Amino acid sequence: MAEIFVIHENDAWVEPLRAAFAEIGAPFREWFVDRGALDLRRPPPEGVFYNRMSASSHTRGHRYAPEHAGAILAWLERHGRTVVNGSRALALEISKVAQYQALARFGIDTPDTIAAVGLEHVAAAADAIGYPVILKHNRAGKGLGVRLLLSRAAVDEHLASPGFEEPIDGITLVQRYVEAPEPFITRVEFVGGRFLYAVRVDTSEGFELCPADQCRIEADAASGGFEACPATAPSEKFRIVEGFQHPLIPAWERFLAANDIGVAGIEFIVDRQGRPWTYDVNTNTNYNPDAEARAGKHGMKAIARHLARLLQDRQRARAA
Repeated sequence: MAEIFVIHENDAWVEPLRAAFAEIGAPFREWFVDRGALDLRRPPPEGVFYNRMSASSHTRGHRYAPEHAGAILAWLERHGRTVVNGSRALALEISKVAQYQALARFGIDTPDTIAAVGLEHVAAAADAIGYPVILKHNRAGKGLGVRLLLSRAAVDEHLASPGFEEPIDGITLVQRYVEAPEPFITRVEFVGGRFLYAVRVDTSEGFELCPADQCRIEADAASGGFEACPATAPSEKFRIVEGFQHPLIPAWERFLAANDIGVAGIEFIVDRQGRPWTYDVNTNTNYNPDAEARAGKHGMKAIARHLARLLQDRQRARAA
């Protein structure tokens, strides 16, 4: 029997999706990607495949999970399987440089950025961008490596400190800091390539904005602190915006369609002149349960229903 296959490397992030599948009675199976063998002599199983590979997989000990997922997706696509967030989506998930170039094709503005390969090039890149600057990892997730630095002296001090983290792919992004009139960004969620809802995220306590509860759990376990994700912070740090509208929604949807992205969260910030800047595309998106409960919206249920419809469509097509 054909099933929905969920490709991932983090059990905790799949829990809400498991519950959503159970609620609608959809047949599914998880494909945990870390180590294993992929027999290219055989065809893949029949079904619909949802790729939830994360750019931050290396922080959970799964260094080569994205590369393994890439091999699986190439195999699936060669055999004509229905894939949500295929190989092109994965390529954008693990490279913000690739994201920015793809967004630019649709007239979507991204902050001025220099990609520095090698620690010795970061300070000069910061001087060229101008201060203040943001440093971040090209292959990131969970706000890895994000630092706001106000001067060349601050950059030099950070680069020489234990707090500087070498990016897993060797690429540090040096980015112009976009100053917003209020301390928040907006994350726009899409399912089936279409707008679902937007969530306003309070940045007053930092820039590391993964919305899932599990991010906070990982941070507490690793450091005893409040670093990786303020998902359960007080004062409604994540708040779904009722009636959200934005002129960029059609452009974002065209960008998603052109890059084989069915499910994503796109983050943008508005500067003091009212100009929006898109700075991150999360093809492995998570949802804040408290914000959804308050608004009566459910991202994982929308994903489960979308995948179930694709499975039905595929079965009907094969039976015809």
